[in-house]
This record gives sequence, structure tokens and C-alpha cells, in this order.
Amino acid sequence: MKICRCPICENSRLSLFLLRENVPVHQNLVVECQGSAHDVTRGDLELMVCGSCGFVFNRAFDRSRLSYGEAYDNTQSCSAYFDAYLDDLVRDMVERQGVKNCTIVEVGCGKGSFLRKLVNYPGANNSGYGFDPSYVGPAVELDGRLQFSARYYDEACAGIAADVVVCRHVIEHVPEPLQVLRSVRAALASSSRARVFFETPCVDWILRNRVLWDFFYEHCSLFTAGSLGLAFRRAGFAVERVSHIFSGQYLWLEGSVANVDEALPTDVEVVSLAVAYSSDEQRMRRDWLQRLCSLRQCGKVSLWGAGAKGATFANLIDPDCSLIECVVDLNPRKQGGFIPGTGHPIVAPEELRRRGVSSAVLMNPNYREENIKLLESAGIELNLTDWSE
Repeated sequence: MKICRCPICENSRLSLFLLRENVPVHQNLVVECQGSAHDVTRGDLELMVCGSCGFVFNRAFDRSRLSYGEAYDNTQSCSAYFDAYLDDLVRDMVERQGVKNCTIVEVGCGKGSFLRKLVNYPGANNSGYGFDPSYVGPAVELDGRLQFSARYYDEACAGIAADVVVCRHVIEHVPEPLQVLRSVRAALASSSRARVFFETPCVDWILRNRVLWDFFYEHCSLFTAGSLGLAFRRAGFAVERVSHIFSGQYLWLEGSVANVDEALPTDVEVVSLAVAYSSDEQRMRRDWLQRLCSLRQCGKVSLWGAGAKGATFANLIDPDCSLIECVVDLNPRKQGGFIPGTGHPIVAPEELRRRGVSSAVLMNPNYREENIKLLESAGIELNLTDWSE
């Protein structure tokens, strides 16, 4: 049944602004055989924007189509730039926010690398509990100061007296984000002074910058600063601050346990941005197709980044593998695999010379300097371009 009310504010002022049919549901799936890359599970994007709070969601999202198994890999720590970004985030939490001598819970901890950094921070004296149904690894680390559970964090975990809850890049994967936030609030029933820190993509940034490849199936719930703040207030949190970080691509919310006013935000500029994006999407596709064709006349072309952005771009612009030679990624586990939906080979940077690649389209300009240094140190000559140019 089609959703007719906003999952955040429950208003019915919804508008469809982006329709993409039959797209791969997993962008970070490691496909081992090129022949099977076209046979991945698919679904539709029907992106709706709420005219009251600005929340964006996929009305056609079907959770049953997803399967986050061992073949799924969203690891970003292979990038020194991204790892340094995480270190800065941890430093800010400990030094500016005073996350010291705290019991920390991470919701959706993945492999536990971020929580491990918080607990390991020199002089912080923190302990941590990581929750993630997909977690595989030791249950206890760091002499008992760090514990992991392969399960969801909810009201059944209220026995943990958490001082801090952190959650990074989870709620955009959940079709009922308000329900998840209320479960977190219930788990903090006996932690009246607990603070929360959440990170999620900024849909305003995607729309404003006309980033064609940042809308994909896995991200079914996307927030503006206003709609994110509203969701937390409705779930029983006070919102202290919502910041734009990672060059504006992410939202970072800082809040605390409280019972507060649910007043709607009044800034819904995102609606006009969504309308403009919708009217311009086909032109953007044509422009990128022409750009790839122009680059291809000067030599072979690759994409740089085999994550969700690269997989989405490849499926949108080059579904038959006629223009893009390969996709570069620093993650060794992805190298030797293929892009889901298209079958583009995923290679290490060292492979570019052997394949005769002369140009690469960088999926995220944040990594430009890191990749230029990598190419220079390897003696690889490459025209590295991105959407910001």
C-alpha cells in the first residue's frame, strides 16, 4: 500500500519528484562474477518530498528486497582521508563535547571501528557497547571496556546506563526513522542525562549541488537539517545543534533526552530544490553522457569510487559498459569484483596503467587531494576530473 502521509510529521502534503525504475537495491554488493552482475535484485525509486517538513523518502521502498550478508561491503576506512575525518570527529566529541568517563552506545556499529576510536582515545577513559545485527567479530575487547552484540539496540537494552548514544549512517537506511528514534529513547528511559550524536546524509546538499548519483535504493529516508531536528523532537529529544560537516555532505545532530515541543519547522526550501532537480534530471544525464563521450575520444575512461555513488553513476549513465573501462577503488575486498547491475570491473589504482586508462571521473571531490598524491607516488599519469569542475 502506498504511503500517503509523511513518516516524520504525518502531513499529507507529499509530492513525487524523482522516479527511477528497476534499479539495483544494493550498491555496495561485492559481485564476484561479471555474468551475474546483471541478475541482482532490483526495485524502484519513488522519491517523495514533504511540503510541511521537507523530509524525503522512497515511497516504493521494500525492505524484503534487501539482504545485508557477507557479500555486502561499505568499508570506507581504506581511505586515509576518511579515516582522518573520523579521527577529527572523535577528537571533537571528546575534547569539545566532553565525551570522557562515559558509557557509550553505538547503534549500527558495523565492524566497530568508530566506537573503538572513542573508547581508545587517550585519557578519555570511556567504555562502549556496540549494537549491530550484522556484527561479526569478538564480543569483548580492550579488557572488557568494549563489548559488541549482534542485535538491535532497543528498549530491551535499558539496563545499560548509557551516557552517550552515537549513530552514524543508519537512519537513512530505515523506512520508519521515527520508530527507530523512539526505540532509542525508550532504551534511555533510565538515562535522563544521556546525550545523542547522529550523522546522516544531507538531502539539501544533494539537491542544491545537483548530484545525480546520490539518490539510490539503500537510502530510503533522507533529511534536511529541519526535518532531522523535528524527528528527534517528536521522538523525545532536545536538539542542541544540527551542523553540516564533511564539506556539507553530512548532517551532524547533537541532542539530549528531554520532552519538548513538536512544533513544525517553517523552512521547506527543499521542496523548490526538489522540483528544480526533477525538471533538470534528464538534462543532467545527457550532459554526463556527452562528457563521457568526449573523454572517451581521448582515451579510455574509468570511474574512481566503487561505493554507492560509483555504482549508481554507472547504472544511470553507462548500463551497457560501452563508455567506462573500469571502476577504481582502494578497498582490496572490492578489487577483482564487479559493479552490481552493470558488471563494470573494479580494480586497484595500479591497474589503470595496464588497462591504458587516461581519464577518471572522481565520484566524490572530497578525496581529490588524496588520490592525486596516490597517483603521483605511483607514477601514474591520469586526468582526474569531477562534477565540481
